[in-house]
Amino acid sequence: MIGRLALSATSRTLCTSTTIRALSAVPGVGVAKTSTGLVGLAVDPEAVSKIVELNQSLLDKMGASDMPESVQYRINVSKIANFRINVCKEYPNDPEKVEELIQCGQVEELVEQAKDEHIVLDMYLEKRYWELVNTAEDAELEEDPEFSETDK
Repeated sequence: MIGRLALSATSRTLCTSTTIRALSAVPGVGVAKTSTGLVGLAVDPEAVSKIVELNQSLLDKMGASDMPESVQYRINVSKIANFRINVCKEYPNDPEKVEELIQCGQVEELVEQAKDEHIVLDMYLEKRYWELVNTAEDAELEEDPEFSETDK
């Protein structure tokens, strides 16, 4: 009964966003994370390597496309993908550190985010959305008649 109480008390204090992974300090409890705590999202022991693979694939797809390097979407996705790749390569065996540094959810969620970004990128490339976006230089600014010089 004392063992149960200790496990119960320890479980309550250790279950955080990196659910159950830290319970290895309790005798008889496994080292591996057993749940993400998110319905429909299973634990993936290969998540860190998948993050690298999927984000590199995003970079490769953009590089092989005719989307100009100056497109803001490409710039943003490249920065995010490169950051995530670098963190995962620096801490390949430490998913908790990856989650802590990236701060966008659990590693399993980061895999799903990269998969979702592939869908967005495919649509962006197919529809050539960068051609529809006006840059500040292209935009024609109109004076607002209700805005006077004294309002500045």
